[in-house]
Amino acid sequence: MGTKRDYYEVLGVSRTASQDEIRRAYRRLARQYHPDVNKSPDAEEKFKEINEAYEVLSDPEKRAAYDRFGHAGVQVGVGGNAGASADPFGFGSLFTDFFDSFFGDMTGASRRRPTRGADLEATIELEFEEALRGVEKELEIERLEICPDCRGTRMRHGARPATCPVCGG
Repeated sequence: MGTKRDYYEVLGVSRTASQDEIRRAYRRLARQYHPDVNKSPDAEEKFKEINEAYEVLSDPEKRAAYDRFGHAGVQVGVGGNAGASADPFGFGSLFTDFFDSFFGDMTGASRRRPTRGADLEATIELEFEEALRGVEKELEIERLEICPDCRGTRMRHGARPATCPVCGG
């Protein structure tokens, strides 16, 4: 692609744009230039460029490095790892953003903390237009809860070790 364009210019936002403004600009442009929707010859390259810009500007650490050092600040080995993504087609940010809209944005320290317990999973069907434009759907997910009698210790509070008659734990 030659010389890289300024990421703020790619997304059409100012350097003082909020994360929300960046996210809205990204979603608008990603929908517009997605190769499945836009059949123009340069749509795929434009879509990759949009994803790359969003990957950097949506991450506060990468954005700070970019603001200070430009593209060199987000290259591998120069204060960032934007180029070391395991996602060669640039779709990672698209799906991360999509799932964040369902389950909430988990930025900051909460991402670094280990999660406890089993993962909750659900399968839903989406029409192509729903996936493209966004949709709200209500899900019912069964999950295990800590037994109120033994509080996950496998014995009643204050009792000698024994099997909990309520949960069998």
